[in-house]
Amino acid sequence: MKTHAQSTVATLEIGGQRIRADLGGGRDLAIPLEFDGVQPRWFGAPLARRAALESEGFSGRVASGASCNCSTFTMTPHCDGTHTECAGHVTLDPLDVRTVVPLAPIPALLLSVTPVAFADGGEGSRPAPLPGDELVTAAALEAAWPKRLPYEPRALIIRTLPNPAAKRSRDYRAKPAAFLSLPAAQLLVERRIEHLVLDLPSADRAADGGQLSAHRAFFGLPAGSTALAAAARAHCTITELAFVDDPIADGCYLLALQVPSLGGDALPSRPILYPGSAA
Repeated sequence: MKTHAQSTVATLEIGGQRIRADLGGGRDLAIPLEFDGVQPRWFGAPLARRAALESEGFSGRVASGASCNCSTFTMTPHCDGTHTECAGHVTLDPLDVRTVVPLAPIPALLLSVTPVAFADGGEGSRPAPLPGDELVTAAALEAAWPKRLPYEPRALIIRTLPNPAAKRSRDYRAKPAAFLSLPAAQLLVERRIEHLVLDLPSADRAADGGQLSAHRAFFGLPAGSTALAAAARAHCTITELAFVDDPIADGCYLLALQVPSLGGDALPSRPILYPGSAA
């Protein structure tokens, strides 16, 4: 992850809040997807891969004598890298995430929390967590949430502790990942968080019988419903499999969500944090 040496300071008015931001000091929270290297793995999906285009004698590789490099990429955005998803992830009606990702930077808050073993946390989900499960709880979020903030956040970035660099290439088949408790998801709605960024592979447990209770609570979708019209918060997004480096301190920022202009309920994304303060 790199920061730019040149400072580019701007004063923005967002939702009636004046925010001073260093647009030259952005920090990239995306995990680089190395097609030829080690990748994070989730939900049993195959590794993302690339292959040289083979077409009528064209090799697609300069190293093989072609005039240019031309590759075909195969990937599963939900499973093999940093991605942003929308309510269309859990609805029968399609919704393209690119249509709901904000074009402007969003006032954001970064919090670091330690997932709690289900046996110790007193908070659950639907279905009930298993004894070995770890959850990001509402209690942990409330304890980490500053009593006073320079401006009201509309995005929340959650960094789970411990925070080893190995998260960038973790195979979550080896050990189940932590996930949000249902009260934690409900707390985010109560605090008017519209865009959530997690360093976890999913807001919900991998094997939960298809209930996705945290997703549904965050998108305002009743349990069991698959109708997009029933989602009270269809403008919201969840970004998963991000990585927040240790030198990035907890506190207030501006968040820019970058996604390609492709169809789909989830897309590879590049969340960028910019230092911000009240103007």
